[in-house]
Amino acid sequence: MNTRRRVFFALLTGSALLSGCASPQVSDYAQQRPVLELDRYFSGRVLAHGIFQKRGGEVVRRFTVVMDCHWEGNQGVLDEAFSYSDGTTQRRVWRLTKHVDGRYTGHADDVVGQAEGQTAGNAFRWNYTLRLPVDGKEYEVQFDDWMFLVDERVMLNRATMSKFGVTLGEVLLSFTKE
Repeated sequence: MNTRRRVFFALLTGSALLSGCASPQVSDYAQQRPVLELDRYFSGRVLAHGIFQKRGGEVVRRFTVVMDCHWEGNQGVLDEAFSYSDGTTQRRVWRLTKHVDGRYTGHADDVVGQAEGQTAGNAFRWNYTLRLPVDGKEYEVQFDDWMFLVDERVMLNRATMSKFGVTLGEVLLSFTKE
């Protein structure tokens, strides 16, 4: 095989490998139903049950969350009360802003900078950096958070946690609207 053909096949193979690594985009779910409207779903009380798994799959933490949520216009507050299986508790209060075209931004005390997200169809993708306390130290970790509305009461959530591009684990949650 001549050099030109080798280069061509190498480029073709590399392109095929890279296209296989493309991650889904929230717009891929634009036609999925029911349509997720965060301000409607996260209104009133929402309960959640979840686990945190290390990257190898070991479940290291179980938890429940009671969320009290309300909106005034395009401004929302999601007040989350976490109860962990080891008896510890935590509170996070999200302050969200709904923008045009399904975009959302948000802040919480333990979030570094601004969280940004987008809805399309039944999906919501949310990206943010969280200050995570571990053994008396704080680490800044990135979350790639996906939510999928199943029906008017149930939404599933899968969040990948990483640091320096290395996956540390996943959070799996099931939300139930009261």
